[in-house]
Amino acid sequence: MTSTSPDFGEEESYVMVGPGAEDPTDVPDYLTAIGSEVDNLSADLRTISLEIHDHPELQYKEYHAHKVLTEYLAQQPGWIVTPSAYGIGTAFVAVYEDGRQGPVVSFNAEYDALAGIGHACGHNLIAVMSVAGALATAKIMAEEGIAGKVVLFGTPAEGGGGKIKLLNAGAYKDNNVDISLLAHPGIGPDAALVRTAAYFAFKVEYFGKEAHAAARPWDGINALDALITAYNSIAVLRQQTQPGDIIQGMITNGGLRPNIIHAYSAGRFVVRSSSRARVEALKKRVFACFEAGATATGAELKLTPGGSYDDHMPNQALGRSYRHFFNRLGGEIARGDIDVLRSVTSASTDQGNISYAMPSLQPNCWIRSEDQDGKQLGGPHTPDFEKGARAEEAHGLAMRVAKGLAATAVDVLTRPELLAEAKRDFEEMKRVDEESRCSA
Repeated sequence: MTSTSPDFGEEESYVMVGPGAEDPTDVPDYLTAIGSEVDNLSADLRTISLEIHDHPELQYKEYHAHKVLTEYLAQQPGWIVTPSAYGIGTAFVAVYEDGRQGPVVSFNAEYDALAGIGHACGHNLIAVMSVAGALATAKIMAEEGIAGKVVLFGTPAEGGGGKIKLLNAGAYKDNNVDISLLAHPGIGPDAALVRTAAYFAFKVEYFGKEAHAAARPWDGINALDALITAYNSIAVLRQQTQPGDIIQGMITNGGLRPNIIHAYSAGRFVVRSSSRARVEALKKRVFACFEAGATATGAELKLTPGGSYDDHMPNQALGRSYRHFFNRLGGEIARGDIDVLRSVTSASTDQGNISYAMPSLQPNCWIRSEDQDGKQLGGPHTPDFEKGARAEEAHGLAMRVAKGLAATAVDVLTRPELLAEAKRDFEEMKRVDEESRCSA
């Protein structure tokens, strides 16, 4: 651990909240104590991480992970744990507070796995990063007499919108959450201001009319032709979409036999873009392609919405705080204007919806996915990454991130001006989003 803070330049100083902003050297610093507490927790959390990793469970079926996490948290002094919270069997809410009014900081713990490749998204690490961050924050609050509240949400089914279900059920509102923190492992460089893509999934069906494909094809309406026409139209559309716009699809039903005019066809499609406003604009153009298939063939079109995630909008104020502490721990996160550019990803997460409900931060935690010669292996959602997420080194890196998250949480709890700035950033983000959506 290093105690030397890098030189961010004048525009990237630790806190910029206008005239009279406190210099960080004048603010009580709890990073050393936080680091000690996370180190004390590390061995237990390594065991928990391996328990989750070695018993992969799919979305909303994370019974073992739920049991391991809630039982451990229930043993921690001062914590009140609610298993199977808000009617979701594998969700939980753990709360620490001493009764004094103050800000409410929250952490989200993920623990679902992927079909066939287990914890290839590293959710075992996400779980223990959030647990470590929450417990260390509470420990400092107790030792230093800091007012406020810490809430740790057990959020199942990141791949199935678990956080959105909790959000819609009122979990965050009921606890008066001010900020939300979460970190995700990957093979990209450590980053604070990670921004993810928005996406919208949907099912497409065409209903036509059967006929003999050789004897009387003119009696039929070819539903497969409608889908192929739409598919080809989308291929043409891709030439004129904006950078960051992604259209993905598959045909799930192409008919019964080649000698029948196909009365039914179906497919599943996804559109992604850099913001939810851009997704709305892209949806209109993509839906027009499917309508063209119906118009060209006479088939009836049915579009059924599936899941959707908002893009994750990182909070700039929280990002500055996290970067300051993480770099003091030996990290090398670039200054904000560079960080926000190089940490953009086309992947999507339900934490994006949280970022539109409250100030949110989801830093990237680099872990090794390389062979013994340093050759880059697969990233998230690959067997290579599943192995990397189990490594001792990955756990150590995750604990460093947990220290940075806890330090950011304590920073919010102890400096009202930081929380005020985070909320101003959040309101400005919402204003820009609303303008974009109105013009989409």
